[in-house]
Parts: sequence; C-alpha cells; structure tokens
Amino acid sequence: MIARALLLLTTLFLASCTTTEAKTMSTKKTGYADINGLHLYYEIHGSGEPLIVLHGGFGSVEMFGPNIELLAKTRQVIGVDLQGHGRTADIDRPMSAEALGDDVAALIQHLGFEKADVMGYSLGGAAALQAAIRHPERIRKLVLVSTAFARSGWFPEVRAGFDAIGPQLAAMMKQGPAYAFYEKIAPRPQDFERVVEKVGAMVKQDYDWSALITDKLPPTLIVAGDADGLRPTHLVEMYAKLGGGQRDPGWDGSAGRSKSQLAILPGKTHYDIVASPTLAATVEPFLASR
Repeated sequence: MIARALLLLTTLFLASCTTTEAKTMSTKKTGYADINGLHLYYEIHGSGEPLIVLHGGFGSVEMFGPNIELLAKTRQVIGVDLQGHGRTADIDRPMSAEALGDDVAALIQHLGFEKADVMGYSLGGAAALQAAIRHPERIRKLVLVSTAFARSGWFPEVRAGFDAIGPQLAAMMKQGPAYAFYEKIAPRPQDFERVVEKVGAMVKQDYDWSALITDKLPPTLIVAGDADGLRPTHLVEMYAKLGGGQRDPGWDGSAGRSKSQLAILPGKTHYDIVASPTLAATVEPFLASR
C-alpha cells in the first residue's frame, strides 16, 4: 500500500514540477546557506513578509505546485530543499525532525530575519513543528499541513507503510518519474538509496510530542484533508492543546478564542492536498490576520 501511495504522490509531485518551473523560472531567486554542516538550497518568490515552506518526504520545493506562486502574490515565499532532498546534498548525520527544525531556524537567521512564518507539509511539517518547539523566538506563525504530533496519530495502515520504507522501496522508486527528477536536480544522485534509508529510519521511530504542544507555541494553523492519513480526532486533540475548541467565544468574540486555528479541507487526501490551490486560499487569511 505504501508503495502505491508514494508512487501516486511522486507522480503528482512531478506534474506540479513541470507547471511550477515553467511559470517561475524567470522570477525566482536561488541560493545556498551553509548552516549546520549543510549546503542548504533555497529559492525566493515574491516580496513582503517572509514565509518558509517545507516539502514532504522524497520531495522538493516543487511539491507545493501552484501554491508557491499563489502565496507569493502577497509575501516573500522561501522554498527550501531539506537535507538529502532536491538540490540539498545529504550529510553524515541521521535525519530527524529535531535536526531539520534546527536547520530551519538557522536559515531564518542566515537570511537576516528576526522572525518568519513557517509552513510545512508531512515530513516538512514535523520539521516546522520542531523549529517552533526548539526556536519559538524565530517563528511568527506556524502552518502544519497533514502533520501529526505523535506517531499514533497516523492510521495503522500508514504506520505499517512507514515501517516498509527501505531499500526495496528505493529500487521501486528508481523506476518512476520522481527519481528521474531527483537525478536531474540532486547534487549527488548516488545518495538516493541512503536518503530513502534515512527517511525510513526517521518515520519508523515512535514519538509523542504532545507534552510540548501548548498555547505557548506561536499561533498555529492545522490543515488536513477530510480523507487524510491522520485520525481526525488526533487533529482535534492537537488543536485543543493549542487552546482551541475550549469554549464558545460569543457572538462578538469577547469570551476569548485561541490564537490558533483548525482547517479541514473537503475532498482532499494526504497525497493531493499539498498542490491544491485550496491550500493557499486557506493559509493566506491566517497569515494575514493580526
């Protein structure tokens, strides 16, 4: 099952790559930040308040499809290729949400921002959440797309799929379009199998960050599809830990409400939410609110 799901995701990813590259090649600015031992790739679209966007596993900036340009209409969108993904080469360290979160905070400092908004999808959402937990002073607002704060939040079949990620999946993916794109842009395509093994090791680990999820975190928007790989009750639990859904705020809001929000996008799954234009339409009002 996980193999079919990943092949579907990477096929959608490849389709979004060709569309996004054609539209943005002449307007984006690219660069590398030498931080935490990484030569970290980033690209900048638009101008205004900074928004860091973090792709999911086995992806790159292009995974967000048209959402990059849609969000860049009102802000400076900084797309990042995480460790071992896209145009950022792997290094000799394990892959973990904590390390990736530290990379995000270091990039914000490298770019000269006091704070930035951060949006992460799936694996990138775990990195975004850890950046906010470990470096809250660097994050203004946080957007978590299809992200769990505990491994138990994923449906059992998804966890079984995580457990199946290994060399055999790398061999299967090398026959598909996503690897062809990776081979085209990666500085060290020969590291692909090692990256798959590192991602597998990361998602196989049990984790539960529930004790770290409080209303002390930056204002957070939780976004998921109504047919996502996460239990809806898990999303509600996370929203409650952020102070949401605790009371009726009253018709005028005077009774108080959480600074965080929860959005469930109808008809969306874990595999198509990231490139759906409804994502940008949901995220933009949250980022614009004060």
